[in-house]
Amino acid sequence: MTAPEPRHAAWMGLALAEARRALATADVPIGAVVIGPDGGVLGSGRNEREALGDPTAHAEMVAIREAAARLRELRAAARESAGAPRPSGWRLADCTLVVTLEPCAMCAGAVVLARIPRVVFGAWDEKAGAAGSVFDILRERRLNHWVEVYAGVREPECAALLRDFFAGHRTG
Repeated sequence: MTAPEPRHAAWMGLALAEARRALATADVPIGAVVIGPDGGVLGSGRNEREALGDPTAHAEMVAIREAAARLRELRAAARESAGAPRPSGWRLADCTLVVTLEPCAMCAGAVVLARIPRVVFGAWDEKAGAAGSVFDILRERRLNHWVEVYAGVREPECAALLRDFFAGHRTG
């Protein structure tokens, strides 16, 4: 693990805002943002499994899909103005994924496949985490891409949001 930077806390605030939006659809409040090389948001997402009836609609997956589409648009516009052929936009090199909960195996795999070099997360997931708690897919040396991990950013806030959500479901 690498020590978090001050900007990570601000980015986590954006992910926490996305997580809170998931509450409107009774989805588990997990939020994510993909930060581009310039420090701006390329994609954002929240859990939408309940809202969409899609088991793959994790916050990270939604944010990664949106970021890839946005990056593809930006690259295409730049290339078209220069008269160059249209590029693919799936590689999210020089981006950072910020998520309120440690990514699961599916999301960690997507991070590796998207070539995202950095992941910042808040709360640990001791049951299904794949960034160091249960598995460590993001730093698996047998894979073709390795990710720098910044863990525990605004962890108390991220964990409290989840704890409150599940406590409400148990008593309600």
